[in-house]
Amino acid sequence: MTSLALALAGCAAAPLDRAGSLRSYDRLSEANGLITKAQIRASKKDLLAAKTVRIAPATFPARAGSPLNEKERALVANAISRELCLRLSEKFRIVASDDDADLTIQATVTHATPTSETAAGASKAAAVAKTVALPGVPVPVPRLPVGLGSLSVEAEARDFAGFQKAAMVWARGANSITNSPRIANEGDAYDLASDFGADFSKLVLTGESPFGGLPPLPPVESVGPRFGGAPKYVACEQFGRFPGVTGFVGQQLGMPPSWTDSGAQPQPTPANEGPTASR
Repeated sequence: MTSLALALAGCAAAPLDRAGSLRSYDRLSEANGLITKAQIRASKKDLLAAKTVRIAPATFPARAGSPLNEKERALVANAISRELCLRLSEKFRIVASDDDADLTIQATVTHATPTSETAAGASKAAAVAKTVALPGVPVPVPRLPVGLGSLSVEAEARDFAGFQKAAMVWARGANSITNSPRIANEGDAYDLASDFGADFSKLVLTGESPFGGLPPLPPVESVGPRFGGAPKYVACEQFGRFPGVTGFVGQQLGMPPSWTDSGAQPQPTPANEGPTASR
C-alpha cells in the first residue's frame, strides 16, 4: 500500500482530451483505472464476431506549442500501432491497409507532456549511486516525483461500413514507482504508448473494460515478437520490430527510445496477407 500511495502521489497529470478524431463521442462511459483516466464504449457482440482487423498507423499531429518534435512524435505514435498489432494478433487476423476488414483501428495522440531530461538523469544517477553504495541489497529507489511525462490518446474501432464498434478516450501520467526514467523528451510518452495499446486492445478483444482484475499472462506466441522476432502477421511489419533485449537494456540504462527503436519500416505488402510463418 505504501508503494501504491507513493505512485499515486508522484504521478504526472494527464488531461482527458477530446480532439475530434472519433466519429462519435456519444455513450462514452467513465471507466477509470487506478492510475488511468478513461472513457469507453464497446459493442461487445459485434467485436466478438469480428475476424479480421486493419490497423491504420496511429497519428500524433503537431499542435501549437507541442513539446515533442516530429521524430519524437513519430516514435510514440508507432509504439502505439506496434503494440496494437501484436496484441490484436492474439485473436484477429491482421490484414494489409488495402484489404477489406471487419474492423479498422485508428488511434490519435491528443496530448503529451515531455519528460524532464534533467530530472530523469538525476533519478537514474540516484539508482546507480544506490547500487554502488549498497550492492546486492534489494532496496528500490523511487524515481524523483518531478518532471514526469504523460500521454493522452483517443481511438476507435469501426466496422466495414464505418460504424463505431469500440471507442476509448485515455489519459495516463508516468509515476515514480512503475515508470523507469529515460533521458529523453519522449521517454515517458513512449513507454505509456504501450500501456495505451494494451488497454485499447483488451477493450476490442473482450468488449469489456480493460480496467480492474489481474492482467492476463502474455500468450506464448507473443514472446518471439517481443524479443525482436517476426510478428505473426506480415501486416505488422510496417510498424517495425520490437527492440527486444537491446530495448530492455536501453530502458534500464535510461537511454532515449530512439537509440534502440528503429521505428516504422514501410514496405510493400503482398495482396494476400497471412501469417509470417506460412510465407
